[in-house]
Amino acid sequence: MSLPDFKSHGKLAAPALTSPVVQLNVGGHLFSTFLNTLRRHPDSRLAELFSGKPPKLRTDAEGRYFIDRDGTHFGAVLDYLRADRVPTEHIKEVLREALHFDIKPLVKLLAETPQNFGETVGRQQFLSRVPHYLENIEVLIRIARAEAVASRCSSILICVLRTEEDLGLHDNAMGSLEVGKESVVTFGPWKASPSVADLLDCISMDVEGRGYRVSIQPQPAVRGFLSRSYDCFYKVTFTWW
Repeated sequence: MSLPDFKSHGKLAAPALTSPVVQLNVGGHLFSTFLNTLRRHPDSRLAELFSGKPPKLRTDAEGRYFIDRDGTHFGAVLDYLRADRVPTEHIKEVLREALHFDIKPLVKLLAETPQNFGETVGRQQFLSRVPHYLENIEVLIRIARAEAVASRCSSILICVLRTEEDLGLHDNAMGSLEVGKESVVTFGPWKASPSVADLLDCISMDVEGRGYRVSIQPQPAVRGFLSRSYDCFYKVTFTWW
């Protein structure tokens, strides 16, 4: 297919007579649109894919240009390119597609929606101040899976240290008889306003976001060195069926 020269200035795509119709196969989802629509934002990866003559893509058995990506939410991307329509559903998934195709105006609009603003500006900035948070989530899941042998549930202790003062008592708490025999994943301390309860909510959200069912309950206070009671322990229970 011979395509016209690449001329676009980011204006609303129009069905110009000189713009051919392009047939797309995005991971098995079929779409038809004008070439001008795909080229609407010249600095995007999507426009770059269709900037050559012919485009830098293979075709499927029916001659449609093939993009090897899940096309479930590609229609929402096309709706934006066609009519500046910003999606109101599946925001995170559409944002992922906008990022992949590097459509910067759509990325900006989606990032500013309440759903993503709270996630990126609030929660993720907080979690970036919790040392080794993502690594600890991975360790937590790995231990739970390792202990899921012929059992319905796996329980792992976590130790949450909110402040530097809590960190100073960490060794005494970990050395207590009751927890010394179990694997413990330690979170914190952090320098931000969210509380321990906020962090526990984040842990639940991120583990459940991986497809697991979990509950978090306080572990009965452990009495350790010099009769001090430690209330920084929580039991994370994974339920497998």
